[in-house]
Amino acid sequence: MSTTAEKHTFQAEVRQLLDIVINSLYTDKEIFVRELVSNAADALEKMRRLQLKENEVFDDNLDLEINITTDDTANTITIADYGIGMTEEELVENLGTIAHSGSKAFVEALKSSGDKDANLIGQFGVGFYSAFMVSDEVKVYTHSWHKDGKHLCWSSDGKSGYEIEETEGQRRGCRIVIKLREDCEEFAKKERIEGILKQYSNFVSFPIHLNGDRVNKIEAIWLKSKKDVTDEEYNEFYKFAANAFDEPRYRMHFSADAPLAINSLVFVPQQNTEKFGFGPTDPGVALYCKKVLIDPEPKGLLPEWLRFLKGVIDSEDIPLNISRETMQDSALVQKLNQLITKCFIKFLESESKDEEKYLEFYKEFSRFIKEGVATDRTHQEQLAKLLRFESSMTEKGKTTSLPEYIDRAKEDQKQIFFQLGESREAIEASPYLEAFKARGLEVLFCFEGIDDYVLNNLVKFGEKEFTSIDRSDVDLDDSAPAAEGEALSEEDTKALCEWLQTTLESKVEKVQTGQRLVDKPAVALTPAHGMNPQMRQMMQAMQNDLPPVKVELEINPRHDLIKKLAAARESKPEVAAAVAKQICDNALLSAGLLESPWEMVDRVYDLMGEVI
Repeated sequence: MSTTAEKHTFQAEVRQLLDIVINSLYTDKEIFVRELVSNAADALEKMRRLQLKENEVFDDNLDLEINITTDDTANTITIADYGIGMTEEELVENLGTIAHSGSKAFVEALKSSGDKDANLIGQFGVGFYSAFMVSDEVKVYTHSWHKDGKHLCWSSDGKSGYEIEETEGQRRGCRIVIKLREDCEEFAKKERIEGILKQYSNFVSFPIHLNGDRVNKIEAIWLKSKKDVTDEEYNEFYKFAANAFDEPRYRMHFSADAPLAINSLVFVPQQNTEKFGFGPTDPGVALYCKKVLIDPEPKGLLPEWLRFLKGVIDSEDIPLNISRETMQDSALVQKLNQLITKCFIKFLESESKDEEKYLEFYKEFSRFIKEGVATDRTHQEQLAKLLRFESSMTEKGKTTSLPEYIDRAKEDQKQIFFQLGESREAIEASPYLEAFKARGLEVLFCFEGIDDYVLNNLVKFGEKEFTSIDRSDVDLDDSAPAAEGEALSEEDTKALCEWLQTTLESKVEKVQTGQRLVDKPAVALTPAHGMNPQMRQMMQAMQNDLPPVKVELEINPRHDLIKKLAAARESKPEVAAAVAKQICDNALLSAGLLESPWEMVDRVYDLMGEVI
């Protein structure tokens, strides 16, 4: 039985709000399911607290749960809860006027900002109105928790106003019946609603039933204490969060009350999928607020270099916009970013004490750490501690960290020396290393092109600057043991350098002697102003036109080949010129700078003919 309906007109602010919500605010119509379920969960939580202190509650035997029913024949969806319900006054205040919904403040904020996607609309609690995006009519059947409450029905088409009437047989809580528009019939199908619930509302605290079946079966374990979660539960949650079939490599379960209330659970997968050529992965840590999904792939929540992480961050302190789709206060988001990033770096520092396990992680994910060192100025120094390199003082396959390098460095050493190469064997066979080994100076071995970019962006670690050993401006002392054999005289050496400068003028800027060479006849050095081989190769790969290579050539006046060359330049000038060019090309080849190998091959054949 129903009494005569009492008609009400929406206040102007509410009509304006409805127009904004229906036509422009929400980007996805499916959001209405999340909003109404969240409202239902809030009503159930209030009811749970009331039951602890109230002696008399209407329908007190009802379970605290949410029940959703779809009917594709009637083209409706019904969302019901056994929460606190509403009185007639509360229906008017919450759904029709400005007293509690925050509509007036919301509309005023929009007017002042002139931005419908404004960063002002976090606290206005108007998600109920999202139901009108998909409906021809919305009815709210309700009975408050008070024993003497009325059985009520609120109904509206979302246009000019609404009606409230008494109707018998209501249970405690609210039952929202949405008559869907023809173009929104998809939301009357069980499988469509089930997908939305699993995406956005999987971790709501109260049971959610869809057409009688429980939907939210996975527990929000990130809100539990670590001691109350088993390894099996962690692994199962990881498989859900990462859509994975294996077990995680690492997990970090972190909670804090200040400066933000935050609960997070993030995982490091077993594999780096980017190495398979699939391109950059999307952010894998979802943002929740009170267990309700806000964004499955939030941009800017974590720095780009942490995109390999999977898991959940839940914070009730982040103001959200009305649709819960974007975050309101970028300063608070930045605090959240800094907090989680700092904690994860500390976590990796701790895990790196297990060297074998950490190196397995590093082999798979080192490019992300290096990307962070190069791009994340805030955390650069701490991230640099996580880098690992082979070096001239480690065995093959063994690595060292930058703090360990500094601990071993000589007392007066002002630089951290490194060399890039395709492999350890290539670096050890090059002429650059011998001078440093002779002086007991450790050199880091870098096998990836990105290493040069990373170290140049890092600039220094502690008080020591990074210096590539193939640079011409490296200052080496004369503490190395003298090479065996008598050197060319100063006069002959000077004459040879001048002749080589003339003979090799297209390839060298300068020819000189120095402190580097022990066993090799010559070495090609990158000028202080020049482009290193790795950068040059990268630029060439980008099809940039580059000027011809010109290096500084350092010769070893004690080497037999150099002494014979000095004698041959007058007795066999043509052969000497060919040998000089070959020495230069050999040095360029060792440096990774030889760009015309066919000329060298032809010359080698000619020189072979001379020998035979």
